Amino acid sequence: MSAVIDVLAPLALIAAGAAYGRRCATLRRRGREVPAWRQACFAGGLLLLIAADLPPLATLADELVVAHMAQHLVIADLAALLVVLGLTGPLLQPLLALRGLRWLRAFGNPLVALPLWALNLYLWHLATLYEGVLTSTSLHLLQHAAFVGFGLAMWMPLFGPLPRPAWFGNAAMAVYVVVVRLAGAALANVLAWSGSPLYDAYAAGEAEHGISPLADQGAAGMVMMVESGAVTLGVLAWIFFRWAREDTERQRLLDLADREGLELDDARAARAAAAGQGARLERRLRRS
Repeated sequence: MSAVIDVLAPLALIAAGAAYGRRCATLRRRGREVPAWRQACFAGGLLLLIAADLPPLATLADELVVAHMAQHLVIADLAALLVVLGLTGPLLQPLLALRGLRWLRAFGNPLVALPLWALNLYLWHLATLYEGVLTSTSLHLLQHAAFVGFGLAMWMPLFGPLPRPAWFGNAAMAVYVVVVRLAGAALANVLAWSGSPLYDAYAAGEAEHGISPLADQGAAGMVMMVESGAVTLGVLAWIFFRWAREDTERQRLLDLADREGLELDDARAARAAAAGQGARLERRLRRS
């Protein structure tokens, strides 16, 4: 990878980390401290992004399709997930308040985030672009920026603090995850089972490492499928436990209202549980 990317990418990430830390300090002084686990996730995401652009992975990514795929999965999937987990509404408030950046709120809507993420994924795996980054520094930098940006967008409806549509509940989230992974699996299967090499520009590197073009390409597809499957299972498990917790919380609030002789409709209890406001609603019910 070129020296320019080696310098610019880490500097941009360090700047992002500094801005994040400064905002966390501001919120702490105001009594709205960002949870330590969120700060750890954000830091972990930035470290993964930096590591992905450094040897040995960055060096191998210029020589083997499978290494390039691994690099993209680290950047667009794992690191992006950690960064999104590190975000909160108060953290993003100054950014989203800027007139020119209010459009970012749209990425809380899965009907916006999913198509754009899928389009970005498939475009960059066209041979012209996938091979073009090997000889163009600016294109390579753009590719990584796009994978990070649309990776963040893909995870935002699930884990981000941006406003989501009212219909995007746990069931819709599960469907969203499955659709995302099916889109990725389709590409992985093309790579794994294609009868001819799709990226000839890696031939020299493959020869140097003693691996055939089809084996390299097939390994890239398998790596994508394995990583995607593991992440999908983890996210679906999280949705299941969230669903069970919210249902338990909803029923507890309804039972409390019934014992206190108060009126509480099922929809309001469900909204409070989904928003993590069950304890606040419980206090209100007890004071009534």
